[in-house]
Amino acid sequence: MPHHDLVIIGSGSGNSLLTPELEGLDVAIVEKGTFGGTCLNVGCIPTKMFVLPADRVVEAEDAHRLGVTFDPPQVDWPAIRDRVFGRIDPISHGGEDYRAGQENVTLYRSRARFTGPRTLVLDSGEEVTAERVVVAAGSRPVGLALDGLTGADPANGVHTSDTVMRLDALPARMAVVGGGFVACEMAHVFSALGVHVTQVQRSGRLLMAEEFEVSERYTEVARSRYDVRLSTTVTSAEHVSGVWRLGTEGPEGAAHVEAEVVLLAVGRRPNSDLLDAATGGLDTHPDGRLVVDRQGRTSVPRVWALGDISSEHQLKHVANGEARIVAHNLAVDLGRLDGPPHEADDRPVPHAVFGHPQVASFGPTAAQLESDGTEFVTYTQKVGDVAYGWALEDTTGVLTLHATPDGRLLAAHMVGPQASSIVQPLVQAASFGQHVHDVARGQYWIHPALAEVVENALLGLPLER
Repeated sequence: MPHHDLVIIGSGSGNSLLTPELEGLDVAIVEKGTFGGTCLNVGCIPTKMFVLPADRVVEAEDAHRLGVTFDPPQVDWPAIRDRVFGRIDPISHGGEDYRAGQENVTLYRSRARFTGPRTLVLDSGEEVTAERVVVAAGSRPVGLALDGLTGADPANGVHTSDTVMRLDALPARMAVVGGGFVACEMAHVFSALGVHVTQVQRSGRLLMAEEFEVSERYTEVARSRYDVRLSTTVTSAEHVSGVWRLGTEGPEGAAHVEAEVVLLAVGRRPNSDLLDAATGGLDTHPDGRLVVDRQGRTSVPRVWALGDISSEHQLKHVANGEARIVAHNLAVDLGRLDGPPHEADDRPVPHAVFGHPQVASFGPTAAQLESDGTEFVTYTQKVGDVAYGWALEDTTGVLTLHATPDGRLLAAHMVGPQASSIVQPLVQAASFGQHVHDVARGQYWIHPALAEVVENALLGLPLER
């Protein structure tokens, strides 16, 4: 029975745990899927590489407002797809080869499940034990409770985000089921590239978790570009002669959607059930996430967890931060670093949606602040009211800020061009507790850059005198 100093389950952010302080340990990495995890292979990186050409198409179509017209764009799907994975696949293969070639690392290309505390069994039946374990096994897309749509079935045209980016050819029609960030990004990509997209969302708006006005404005733009069916659920599915016929129930009663490809983007679930976490003594939340404390420790001594399998934030930048904490704490536990363990703090957690237009935010919405009884002030700045917004002819973008009455930022919510970058200085201001007046007046803002949206929003907040 192999016994290791450290077993890491998952090769995404878990792969970054092997810092110099852990050099010389007998380490095992257990990975059942493509080496490198979700972000590299099927998540953040490839999706944004697909978003870029989609953005170019939409921008070209919209350029007539600037007095410029183009011929209809010619989309070369194989070239787009192969550019993306021609860059990504070698990174995955190289990372795997590097780890497999390290003298002190054993790479198990297998599923694993717990048979007891710090004890795992592999697909081969071989049992592996460890002094310490880090669970970084991520999450996976879920399907619908309907025959044919319970999960990905690429051979029959049913996909999730794990498979849809490697299509052999663009279909004529695609049904996107869901209204969250994955659904919206993929609907943007495929509609821009010439696919007739129908997006089915059970709620009354897309991106329902966002600030109301952000969600509402994004939904309006999406509806102007492709078929969006709100307050609608899929009730049945039938696959005949290569075409899916989805029965739906919505505001106007029963209807249907026909498409050659169905993309299921209705959420993700932690992979704790695939690991038999309970058998390993690991406590879980009702949604399946492993219970961890602020140091990343699970309910079992010398077992840590990080990333989607334990975090409420399914975000790579959060998982990377958790990996840094766990790596430090492993070194402390081993006596290789002095001082106390590191803990997660309450810094703002930003996120972005790379649809068209972009969405980015951190902090609570106005509805959440009101529900919690938090006193706050707010201001909304239109992108089209600053000089660069005039150049863009922007009619949609807004930045909404919420702050305490004495001037500390609580939240920022934006829909519009470059939102993912525009929000970042506000994340910094909130993280360091800066007063909004100091942020607005303590520096020069480049004129007429789009960042003036931030300056004007800060100055517009109705603070207490």
